[in-house]
This record gives sequence, C-alpha cells and structure tokens, in this order.
Amino acid sequence: MSWSLFAKQTPPGQILRYDLEERAVHWVVALTCVYLILTGLGLHAPSLFWLMGVLGGGQVARIWHPIVGMSYFVSLIWMWKLWHKDLKPSEPDAAWMKSVLFYMANRDEHLPPTGRWNPGQKMFFWMMLMAGFALVLSGAILWFPERVPWSWKWVRFMAILIHSAAAVASIGGLLLHIYMGSAFVRGGFEQMITGHVSREWAEHHHRLWYMDQAGQEKRRETPD
Repeated sequence: MSWSLFAKQTPPGQILRYDLEERAVHWVVALTCVYLILTGLGLHAPSLFWLMGVLGGGQVARIWHPIVGMSYFVSLIWMWKLWHKDLKPSEPDAAWMKSVLFYMANRDEHLPPTGRWNPGQKMFFWMMLMAGFALVLSGAILWFPERVPWSWKWVRFMAILIHSAAAVASIGGLLLHIYMGSAFVRGGFEQMITGHVSREWAEHHHRLWYMDQAGQEKRRETPD
C-alpha cells in the first residue's frame, strides 16, 4: 500500500470504492460490535467472565456495554444514511440469486453483473440493522429493569430472549463478514483500509457499479 490513506487522488489503475467517511463509519461499527460481543459474552456466560479482566473488570463492562451499544446503533444508522440508496433491491438481484451457487463456489465469472453490492451483501446489512434495532430496544429494558412493573415481568423475559437471539445473529453475521471480506473474496479487506480497488477487481465482482463509475469519470473528463 504505497499510497496515503487520505489521498485525494485515485492511484493509477485503481478506482475509489469507499471514501474516508464510509471507511470511518465502517470501522466504528466494526470495533464497537467486537467490544459488545466480548463484553456481552463475559456478562452472559460465567465460563467467559475472564474476558472482563481483559476489558477493565465486570463493573466497568456493565457501565460501558450499554453506552457503546448506543454508539454502535447510531453508527449503523449513519451507515444506512450513507448507503441506503445502493442497498435497495434492484432488478439484477433476482438473476443473481438464481445463480448464487456460483458465488458460493467462488466462481464469480458465471454470475450476472451486480451493482455496488450483491444481494447477499445487501441482506447481510439489513439483517445487522434489524438485529441492531432489536438489541437497542431490548437492551433499553435490560438497562433500566426497574422501570418495568413487576406485573409486566414477561416483558423482561422477552427482552432477555430477544437480546440473546439478536446477539447470536449479530455474532454469526460478523464472523461470516470477516471470513468473506478477508479470505473468501480476495481484495475485500484492503478496500476498507485504502478505499481503493483495482479496476479489474471492480469489473469482475461488481460490473454494473464499475460501468457506472467509469461512465461518470468519462463525463467528467469530457469538456463541455
């Protein structure tokens, strides 16, 4: 990586996939999610309470877990604001889903062209966002249990169940995302560091998005 992370010009042979703001919000979401998983596991499972020693102690984790949880949720909303237009279902998505076995076999050359994100990536985001809503709503009840009347104790039990289920979904989604971005799809991790991908990578994995970006570049370069 010979170019600066904050470079304003795209290196030769590269195309900008994520700008600085997009990369920043991605890493805020990622780091807060990891912290919440570790503290949540430590608080939930006695066999994993040793994690609290690494994270400042049980009392510290109890204070910071809900605060970081709110930061995580706000960052997810920020991410949605940046990306929601590209995350909408589109007509090419149906054809891509019919060929999803080629994607699972890492044979993208047989897949129909997609936009900035393929349907699998879109579903992952919406799943994490919905899980985030479930976590923050159930977490608010668990944060202030004294506000829930004892006659409504079923609300507390449902909050525990929903919080646990949403946490499991988020953990599974994060692990899958890390694997897909670092091992399954080559070049996936680097783009969240530098913001750039090669033009060959963009055309191979997200052809419709690449063609749109190339068309915009050509129009900017063409004098009026």
